[in-house]
Amino acid sequence: MRIAIIADPIYKQSAGIYTFTVNFINSLLSIDQKNEYHIFGLEKDHFNNAFYHHVPNTIPFLKNDPVRTFYQLPLQIKKINPDVVVEPAHFGPFNLPGKIKRVTIIHDLTPVRYPQYHKFFSQMLQRVFLPGILKRADLIITNSQNTMQDVIEYSPGSGNKTHFIHLGKEEIFKPDQNPNVLTKYGLKKPYLLYVGTIEPRKNLSFLLKAYELFRAGNPGSVDLVIIGRKGWKSKNFYKVLAQNKYKKDIKLPGYVLRNDLPAIFTGALAFVFPSLYEGFGLPVLEAMSCGTPCLVSNIGSLKEVIGGSGMTFHPDDSAKLVNQLTQIYQDRKVRDKLSKDSLRRAAFFSWDKFAKTFINLIGSL
Repeated sequence: MRIAIIADPIYKQSAGIYTFTVNFINSLLSIDQKNEYHIFGLEKDHFNNAFYHHVPNTIPFLKNDPVRTFYQLPLQIKKINPDVVVEPAHFGPFNLPGKIKRVTIIHDLTPVRYPQYHKFFSQMLQRVFLPGILKRADLIITNSQNTMQDVIEYSPGSGNKTHFIHLGKEEIFKPDQNPNVLTKYGLKKPYLLYVGTIEPRKNLSFLLKAYELFRAGNPGSVDLVIIGRKGWKSKNFYKVLAQNKYKKDIKLPGYVLRNDLPAIFTGALAFVFPSLYEGFGLPVLEAMSCGTPCLVSNIGSLKEVIGGSGMTFHPDDSAKLVNQLTQIYQDRKVRDKLSKDSLRRAAFFSWDKFAKTFINLIGSL
């Protein structure tokens, strides 16, 4: 079978979908010697054991070039006459003959379910194109059962062709006691940790307020470390931060090197992820893989990911979160149990498992 994969997220993203696309493609190429893979990318690059096709923008100054998306990319794909085309970022593929099977991967439906958390242009594109993308797809892959249910509710006719496969974890994410990494970013123990973009959907203003309540009720200094790039609509977060009584103990290193994250996860007292909605929540799996106790909101897929290995709270229940943080801070036995549970749960997730399930699904098309 000849399989084409549109690898654009590798060149357009730096967060979750970038990580997914790189690991997804590398896992397929490492375990599948039967099928022939063709990778289509925005910039010059290559993958081992695959044919690489460079398709640059027609309009160079546009990040998302419509001429490339709707004309040049389909034209180049049709030249190799693939059996299947895979789009890893749920926007396409477009303008292909009916004989070519289309596989669309959906990470979440936040642009249509929670449009207030996205830029207007992103909302508009999804509202206009997503119904047709789901209708034309021969196979829809989601990253969690929760996202699968969202897709089926949004597009009831998609039920029979929608399947979920849990994401995997990278090998670098494992317990790593490296004090040099903490020193590099000016971090000192004990600290609570969040990793992800600073944007409204991540509910970080709530986290700041809960942290303030936690500090007020617990003697001693516990820092809050928030790692991630500044995202859209983040003005309110910085306003709440400026008013926080303990703002001198709130550290924002910004974006850190990916290879440094395992030591930062491992060193944390707990990983806190209060998001208002997640399709999967890859940072939670990364934290679990490092043996970090996890406290996550009980909305979206996060309960599904931690599977009882951590603590959950409603994303507006600061009293419950403060109580959980206090337990972890004051009771080493609680911390140790949650750490072991995190490692045990993380062992169920792997990119090879994702790739093998994916290959079996496309083999049935």
